[in-house]
Amino acid sequence: MVIPIHDINPMRRRPVITWLLIAANVVVFVFFTPMVSSVAGVQASRPQNVCEQQRFYAEWGAIPKELLTNKQLPSAASGRLTVDSQGRVGCLVESPATFHKSPVLSALSSMFLHGSWLHLIGNMLFLGVFGNNIEDRMGRLLYLLFYLACGMAAAYGFALFEGQTTDTLIGASGAVAGVLGAYLVVFPRARVIGLVSVLFFLPFWLPAWIVLGFWFALQYLYFTGIGVSGGGSVAYGAHVVGFVLGAVLVAPFVQRLRAAGPSPRQAAQPRWVREPPGLGGTRRASRPRHRG
Repeated sequence: MVIPIHDINPMRRRPVITWLLIAANVVVFVFFTPMVSSVAGVQASRPQNVCEQQRFYAEWGAIPKELLTNKQLPSAASGRLTVDSQGRVGCLVESPATFHKSPVLSALSSMFLHGSWLHLIGNMLFLGVFGNNIEDRMGRLLYLLFYLACGMAAAYGFALFEGQTTDTLIGASGAVAGVLGAYLVVFPRARVIGLVSVLFFLPFWLPAWIVLGFWFALQYLYFTGIGVSGGGSVAYGAHVVGFVLGAVLVAPFVQRLRAAGPSPRQAAQPRWVREPPGLGGTRRASRPRHRG
């Protein structure tokens, strides 16, 4: 596994949409998502928090059966505790549900929900490293539409693979995977510094096609069941759909996108450049906007 932390790929403008998407995901997680904390797999929160989180995800998350039928499930978690005849504490499920839900919109809202800090940080790290250059080449509005389209398509693709299951799908990884697919097609040779887990997380400069190609290969192997993964609740099907869709959507326009900004191989220019004697001494050079 390679964890990307930076790339050398200059830009023309600030990635405002990418920053806003990251901020929106963080705000939703910190201020709106009922928190359920755990340490080493041992749950440390009150049972009431668990019930509230189940209701929150049921209302705003994407459920494959709802997506395929375009109908809300007749029953859903209420967010309240209940005790059965044997004294066991659980979460109350009510029918009909206490909230109204649009399955189509849930595919959109689910992109801004995350189950843990690790889930959130992982998605936002990949989005921050690779999303800014795609935004720079596409333009802000088109990039936002592209991001949302990949995320919603990934949710529906996951539903097609999973069938009539009522498991809840949350996370921005489908949309982020679309961005990764686009980056691989447009900037395959861009240099990315990543931490390689099998080499004790030592940093290495690697071309983007290795970093992203290896990431997609892992997602595909886990999705098909060939690979062995400890994260049984990860929606690998959504990752595969989002990545492939992102790559396919930009492929016809790859030359136009590459020509829309600085060369991905262009190195950052120094802020001050000293000219040879007799050409005017020292003056300030034009400063390209790049990630640093």
